Amino acid sequence: MTVSQSTVAARATKPGHIKAVRAVQSVLLHILAIGLGVIFIAPFVWMVSTSLKDVEQLYTQAPKLIPNPMRFENYAEAWNSLPFLRYTLNTSFITVSCIVLEVISCGFVAFGFARMNFKLRDFWFGVLLASMMLPGSVKMIPMYVIWRNLGMLDTYVPLILPAAFGSAFYIFLLRQFLLGIPRELDDAARIDGCGYLQIWWHIMMPLTRTALITVAVFTFMGAWNDFFGPLIYLTSDAKKTLALGLRIFQGQYGSEDHLLMAASVIVLLPCLMVFMAAQRYFIKGIALSGLKG
Repeated sequence: MTVSQSTVAARATKPGHIKAVRAVQSVLLHILAIGLGVIFIAPFVWMVSTSLKDVEQLYTQAPKLIPNPMRFENYAEAWNSLPFLRYTLNTSFITVSCIVLEVISCGFVAFGFARMNFKLRDFWFGVLLASMMLPGSVKMIPMYVIWRNLGMLDTYVPLILPAAFGSAFYIFLLRQFLLGIPRELDDAARIDGCGYLQIWWHIMMPLTRTALITVAVFTFMGAWNDFFGPLIYLTSDAKKTLALGLRIFQGQYGSEDHLLMAASVIVLLPCLMVFMAAQRYFIKGIALSGLKG
């Protein structure tokens, strides 16, 4: 009787013990996440704080997180010191063009690898994945020679046209997403008389919206912050981008940290806005793309 009572008591307390352990694990994970979040956000917070200070607060007073007074005029001064409006328009044109071409080309190629059966499909997909192992620095000089021979230097073509041929990583991401869509949809569309192009555009593209938004966000971040591409191919001041403009600003106003930080915040702000606006779709697209390999 005593043994049975102890066994029943142990079984009764076991669920409570498991809940307590899970609660402790959850608390520890939250503490770790908050700590890492503080570490990652601290440089940005300090950058914003520095951008709102004047010279006296930077060099003659003790460091303070909250400036007093706050100088929002630093942003206007930094913005007007160089033609940042022209740089912003140039960068926006390149970024939007890359997003449109990247989404369409990667979606089309991923559809072929995921939904169509053709000879040596898996072999060519392996070749595509193998291209991801080639560093970008290896391709830099050959690509420059090619664009120079084509007479495309100091134009936006070398920065935009490669997006029309897709990216191996984005194609892989979209293919994984497409593999999780039931093939019965393709069969139903064929019964209704749809071809491959109609199936891709009218059925698969809307269903892969979250993954396409993920690709668009990645492309935006890459094109908006691209430095080496414009540095190599662009020489005219009127065609320069924000990344080059910020580097020029650093060379001219490098000793004025408050203006440099204000210019950095201006360049970084669109990235934060796009990521916050597309965060829900971005996380969902990353999660669902790995459901089926």
